[in-house]
Amino acid sequence: MGLNLSRLARVSFLALLVWLVVRTVTRPQVATTPVASRKGVPTFRQRLVAVGDLHGDIRNAQEVLRMAKVIDDQADWIAGTDILVQTGDIVDRGAYAFDIYRLMQKLRGQASAAGGQVVSILGNHEVMNGLSDWRYVTKGDIERFGSSAKRQDDLSTEGWLGREWLANYSTTALIPLSPYPDSPKLSFTHGSLRPSFPHLTPYPSAINDLGRSLLRKAISPPLAPPYPPNPYSGLPKDSTTAEAALYDSGGPYWWRGLAEMQDEKVVCGWAKQLQEKTGAKRIIGGHTPNFERIVDRCNASIIIIDTGISSAYGGVLSALEVIYTLTRLDNEPDHRQDPLTGDGSSLATCYIEREEIYAIYRKGKQVITIDEKVIKL
Repeated sequence: MGLNLSRLARVSFLALLVWLVVRTVTRPQVATTPVASRKGVPTFRQRLVAVGDLHGDIRNAQEVLRMAKVIDDQADWIAGTDILVQTGDIVDRGAYAFDIYRLMQKLRGQASAAGGQVVSILGNHEVMNGLSDWRYVTKGDIERFGSSAKRQDDLSTEGWLGREWLANYSTTALIPLSPYPDSPKLSFTHGSLRPSFPHLTPYPSAINDLGRSLLRKAISPPLAPPYPPNPYSGLPKDSTTAEAALYDSGGPYWWRGLAEMQDEKVVCGWAKQLQEKTGAKRIIGGHTPNFERIVDRCNASIIIIDTGISSAYGGVLSALEVIYTLTRLDNEPDHRQDPLTGDGSSLATCYIEREEIYAIYRKGKQVITIDEKVIKL
């Protein structure tokens, strides 16, 4: 029997077509482009800006905040729902601490009204002034407060700045980048967190409770007379051992280990311990200046943001910027409630989680790290 070649060709073509359709429908779909390049509008976005030691320089403080698009030319908040973190040492070395504290006070209210937040950290120099240690207070600073007596009154529990410290400044902060339970968190202190610090956990409440208690004792009238010219009075007489440890050289106001330890392996070991104990993905602080750049270590697990912003030091003006986004990746039906949208009818369980971290300088932004992964909520 002779073969009908044209009929055989048609049958073969149809069989091949069916096989291709079935294969296309049933095989897993593999992305051919990186997750970051897929188009989509973020479901959630949070921006955070962190600024290091300012030391009495209102002009540079305002310029840094304008560089980071936190304030406008009138020094008013324009950052919407962003978070601003300032890691302490507003006071000393410069003449305009009074003005910077007033600026932060104003921005706190404006940010809150816009859905944003200002987070303020106590530095060692705030606590020094609370303890009447005025070794680095300038004549110009005293004049801005009105007089030595007026300055001391303002720093007390009965003055505007003392009350502001107690109400709105803490020794450390742990800030989640989104509202979902497993959100990455950032830790902020002035100095370095020491993994072996005996009062590290529960974090951050243990440290903050000690800091608030010590500060209240220090600035409750009658305050010790300023040193100099008077003798240094030291810690309050009723300070506890734990409060003394907080202000000690190994505590979070003073310790510099994460910045100064040269052995990177040791630092990365400390970073891992701190991540486990604090629940923070990144440990961020100031206190130890690098006058040229923001320093990151151990894949940005440790970031030191003091660049000597004040003209008293002459370092570079800088700010740290974190941009965190969650973008829907699919729309698989699920009857749970979406933690971000509140919509329980069709939950997109998969999100692209993206964390971009930049150093902002006068000359522009520099990438520190960009982390990205797919998560399920």
